[in-house]
Amino acid sequence: MSTGGGPSRIRNRKAPSDITRETSPDVDEDEHNTDVRNPRNRSYAEKVLDTEQANVAMIAVLTTLAFALRFYKINHPDQVVFDEVHFGKFASYYIQRQYYFDVHPPLAKLLFGLAGWFVGYDGTFGFENIGDSYTEAHVPYVGMRALPAILGSLTVPIVYAIMKECGFSTIVATFSACIVLFDNAHVAQDRLILLDATLIFFMTLTMYCYIRFKKLRYRDFSFDWWMWLLACGTFMAFTWASKVNGILTVFAIGIAVVIDLWDILDIKKGHSLEYFWKHFAARAVAFIVLPLFLYLTIFWVHLSLLTNSGPGDTFMSPAFQETLRGNELLVNSHEIRYYDTLTIRHKDTRVFLHSHPDRYPLKYDDGRISSQGQQVTGYGHDDTNNYWQVIPTKALPETGRGRVVRDEDVIQLLHVNTQTLLLTHDVASPLMPTNEEFTTWPKDDLSRYNDTLFQLRLVDGFEGEAWKSKSGHFRLIHVPTKVAMWTHAKQLPDWAYKQQEVNGNKNINDKTAIWFVDSIVTDEAGEELTDRLGDVAPKEPKSLNFFKKFFELQILMLQHNAGLTASHPYASGPINWPFLISGISFWTQSEGQKQIYFIGNLIGWWSCVIGISLYTGIMLADLVARRRDIEPLTEPVRHRLINSTGFFLLFWGVHYFPFFLMSRQLFIHHYLPSHVASALVAGSVLSFALSESVNYPVSVWGPRLRTPKVATYADLGARGPIVVGVFAFVLFIMFVYIAPLTYGTPGLDGHAVNARRLLSSWTLHFAAKVTDGA
Repeated sequence: MSTGGGPSRIRNRKAPSDITRETSPDVDEDEHNTDVRNPRNRSYAEKVLDTEQANVAMIAVLTTLAFALRFYKINHPDQVVFDEVHFGKFASYYIQRQYYFDVHPPLAKLLFGLAGWFVGYDGTFGFENIGDSYTEAHVPYVGMRALPAILGSLTVPIVYAIMKECGFSTIVATFSACIVLFDNAHVAQDRLILLDATLIFFMTLTMYCYIRFKKLRYRDFSFDWWMWLLACGTFMAFTWASKVNGILTVFAIGIAVVIDLWDILDIKKGHSLEYFWKHFAARAVAFIVLPLFLYLTIFWVHLSLLTNSGPGDTFMSPAFQETLRGNELLVNSHEIRYYDTLTIRHKDTRVFLHSHPDRYPLKYDDGRISSQGQQVTGYGHDDTNNYWQVIPTKALPETGRGRVVRDEDVIQLLHVNTQTLLLTHDVASPLMPTNEEFTTWPKDDLSRYNDTLFQLRLVDGFEGEAWKSKSGHFRLIHVPTKVAMWTHAKQLPDWAYKQQEVNGNKNINDKTAIWFVDSIVTDEAGEELTDRLGDVAPKEPKSLNFFKKFFELQILMLQHNAGLTASHPYASGPINWPFLISGISFWTQSEGQKQIYFIGNLIGWWSCVIGISLYTGIMLADLVARRRDIEPLTEPVRHRLINSTGFFLLFWGVHYFPFFLMSRQLFIHHYLPSHVASALVAGSVLSFALSESVNYPVSVWGPRLRTPKVATYADLGARGPIVVGVFAFVLFIMFVYIAPLTYGTPGLDGHAVNARRLLSSWTLHFAAKVTDGA
């Protein structure tokens, strides 16, 4: 407590009688309380930095430096780096209009395709392997890399603007922007054909627009209010459509909106239910209807461009594939008739349904007894033992459409070379005791006729639909025992020539129990299919409802993203990311010992960790103190920490903690959105540490605000520029020190590599061996 003149510099207890609480809807406790300990007579440095000229100058400096660092030697290396093998290839597919499949939504990849087209790329480069030369193939790769470099550079002034709009001083906003500006991980990611720069650019724009929208709460439903609300929904949709984890931005904004609506619903605010529902409807339009419309539109553009057959065909259903020009299912799909001879393949493992005269052994290695029937296996190569003839189980007309095989027909399959019928029965299969053995039975022996009956069930088929080669994916269900013909990748022993086991799966709806007819070898008369068809005009692609294609694609994206569980030498767990325990080797070149190692700036990242830790401690300490009727913080400071810093922490947590629940492959670059949010938290904590007061009001005055309050200001004094200046200098020194690993040049000898291995867990290439005498 002060013992002399002037305000105390200690955050001391405020008596309850000194606290004024108002419940009028026209008064906001966050922005419009008067704090007598916050003088107008700020320091000279604070006044200078708070001018519009200083603000513009700072934005110009930060933006210029961001572009310089991200475009520096952007042409190096002139080779494919890390995931450019994927995202560069996808740009090629857009230019060639070839259909591809990927787990990520298409917006960022569409922009890469647009950038490639703009700089004259023809889409013919393969992007097959890391290290493939762009220069030798005459690929205008610099123009394509320029797109993420521009977006990454613009992210830096957006971070600065976010802090300024939240009421933080120029020097604090510069602090947060510098953490992103001089970060090696962001620079490495921004100068390559990768998705994260686009994702983070739109995420920060989403945050900025939401803050601008919230600042207009006293002018609700005005033109500006609607503009920033809809802009936020638009950029949120673009974030969602840029990368699969962009959906986390949707959740973060959703949580903020729910909190906002809950506050409006409070009867103490004096609002009617009609007023609440107006706000609810406005946010529903901006954050649900508009983003869904834009997300759908982006996929419509994506599917409208990719109209030719491509490498993604086989992921999709036959109906989807037949909408693609030149697709094999469209070109070579033909109706199957009884007595046609076919080759049948498993959809997932691609092996042919096969049989040969060899028989199952009497006893398996585990002591179980077999039927000693003829072996039925899955074989990966073309062979006449793959030929099966479709035999009817009903009377057929001599000619006409009645001889076409249709959905739910009961059929027999005759193995042509051995003249035996496919059969399964209640005998355990060789490798899976719970599944039934598949074998064959002589066609003239009718004693087991029922065991040779199978029902054909077309996938997504309708009653009476014709069975077709290529496109007619089907399940083959055994009539007596209700098992589905199935195979898996495990090989049988030497007695079956290490071919795949085919057995009866009791789960007839298993997604892996799907087969298709690869080819029609001959018809009933032994003639080739071309003799039956004659000259056939080229088939036009079929049409399929956009929403059917969209939902099929969404389901596949989710399934395949969850299925990315294979190990990777540079994968890492989320607990390691904030501390930079390990990075990712993006590219290496033995000549000159050059490498790109994806790792962040240790000073910046650890400062963010400290900032989050301090913020958590401050809020917990304040909570405990208030339980004892002690007010360590003024209301404006507390509400700034809750509303602004809490908003930043919300984005950090929502973009970070869900990764702990994922079993898929994870890498440190998944933390980059959270790192940006943590830089905002760190700036807020710095402001709290250097100034006892905050800049307010930051909200725009409006007719609902009854009485404008006297403006007060944060004052960091000379300490602010000194602290931030020293911090930025140290950040820059660390950035330059690690820069050879960020830019891939210059090359480093073994000892220089060892010197830059700041943590023992970093796995750098070309390191010198450490000897006892070293």
